[in-house]
Amino acid sequence: MPGGSLTIEQVLTWLAATPQRIAALTAGLAPAQLRTAPDHDAWSANDVLANLRACADVWGDCIAAMIAEDGPTLRAVNPTAWITQTDYSALEFSPSLRAFAAQRADLLAVLEPLPPEGWSRAATVTGAGKVLERTVLDYAQRMVRHERPHVRQVERIVTTFPT
Repeated sequence: MPGGSLTIEQVLTWLAATPQRIAALTAGLAPAQLRTAPDHDAWSANDVLANLRACADVWGDCIAAMIAEDGPTLRAVNPTAWITQTDYSALEFSPSLRAFAAQRADLLAVLEPLPPEGWSRAATVTGAGKVLERTVLDYAQRMVRHERPHVRQVERIVTTFPT
C-alpha cells in the first residue's frame, strides 16, 4: 500500500477504523500510561494522537475546501508546524480521542455520500515547493497512509505496559 493506490471503499473503511482501533488499543490504560513514551526517543500514545489530530485538521480542511469550491488554490500547511498552534499535545488522551472521533465522523459524513466524480474535485496547492494539483482522493489516501503506521505505533506503545 505505501505507494499503491487505494480505492474509495478502502479509504472510507480505513478512515472509519482509525479512531475505533485507537480506542480499542488504549481502553483501560491510565492517563499516565498514555503520556508515557516507551523510551526517550519515542512518542507516547498521546503524542501520536496529537499528530493525527493535526494532520486531520490540515488535510481535512483541504478536502472541505475542494468540495466547497471549484478549483481552489490552497496554501500547503505543514501539520508539524500546525500542531504548535494547538493544545493537542497538552490535552488528556480521552477527550482528545473523542474530539478526533467526532472530527472523523464529520469528515466521513461529507465523504461517504460523494459521487465518484466528487472524489476527483481538485485544488492547486502552493507553498511546499513546486505547485501541485491534488484531489479529494489524494488527500484522503494521504490520511490513510499516514494513519496506518501510527496505529501500529500505538499498538507497539501499549504492549510495553505490564498487563
